[in-house]
Amino acid sequence: MTATDELNFNDPTAQRLERITTGAEPAIVGPMLAEVLHDPRWVECDVALISGGKSNLTYRVACDAGEVILRRPPLGHILPTAHDMGREYRVMTALAGTAVPVPRTFHLGDADSPLGASFYVMERVVGHICRNALPPGYADTPAGCRKVGEALVDVLADLHSVDPDSVGLAEFGRPAGFMERQLRRWSKQWEASKTVDLPALDALRDDLVAAMPEQRANAVVHGDYRLDNTILHPTKVGTIVAVLDWEMSTLGDPLADLGAMLAYWSQADDSEVLRRARIMAPLTACEGFPTRAEIIERYARRTGIDPSDIDWYQAFAYFKLAVVCQGIAARAAGGSMIGGGFDQAERLVAPLVEAGRQQLSS
Repeated sequence: MTATDELNFNDPTAQRLERITTGAEPAIVGPMLAEVLHDPRWVECDVALISGGKSNLTYRVACDAGEVILRRPPLGHILPTAHDMGREYRVMTALAGTAVPVPRTFHLGDADSPLGASFYVMERVVGHICRNALPPGYADTPAGCRKVGEALVDVLADLHSVDPDSVGLAEFGRPAGFMERQLRRWSKQWEASKTVDLPALDALRDDLVAAMPEQRANAVVHGDYRLDNTILHPTKVGTIVAVLDWEMSTLGDPLADLGAMLAYWSQADDSEVLRRARIMAPLTACEGFPTRAEIIERYARRTGIDPSDIDWYQAFAYFKLAVVCQGIAARAAGGSMIGGGFDQAERLVAPLVEAGRQQLSS
């Protein structure tokens, strides 16, 4: 994982196709898929990059046999432990028989593949990926918005209700001490990306360490669960047909997922502090979407997990996002980021810290 995985400041759309084949050239991908999918029609294929993220590269591959999605790491040098294709493939394959909607997985290739990198192939799921707005005419009533919001909560609850042992994920991570490791990891990230002293960020980290709650549950966690990492059914409002972007998944504290989802969430009566700290467009502030309090209550009822410490987890999510933004700003200042719009990341650091401190003191 990289510090830009969670944010995308210079793409106003959730997802779009670009006629870019670098990293998945049709002359390589076609024969390879023909072999692994046992269908010669894949030899002559069309490849397009699906943009909308800064992490693993995602391509739509199409031919007369149909369409699939190919995922591979970014181009160039990466850390050996980063962008683990096998991790995404393993968790989606394991969850295929559960209540959690995931794309069907077809093939996992290693670093010795013709692409020169590890990759996997999965089903292309048709539906809506919504970041800034819902499609025209889709869930365009308060009742429809509520269905979308409740479905998002229910799928998260379903994920956290999966028994890892029963789906072959008993060794998928180390759940004990999960939040301690997360705090250490993101504290180190902050120290590595620090360009100026930010006492308020240091203070938020110290307060999080001092107030860390006891871990109440273990579960498969997604790591970046939010509306635009799901696919909504194209016509049936209130149904999620797939959860995407599993590269940060592991075994850990399920309230970390809930806290992050709440940090991304907006509602109409947000304080000025929370408004300034918004990472995403306030889509969920539209009339009908459940409030954070309603989300917490529904989640607790469906999972039986005690959410009494959820303010801490939401504060941690703001801390983590502040560190991510600081990392983006530092790399942009150093000339290692491509594109524009990254000045917004730096502007968000202080508001995110303020939101975290407000949440921790509430």
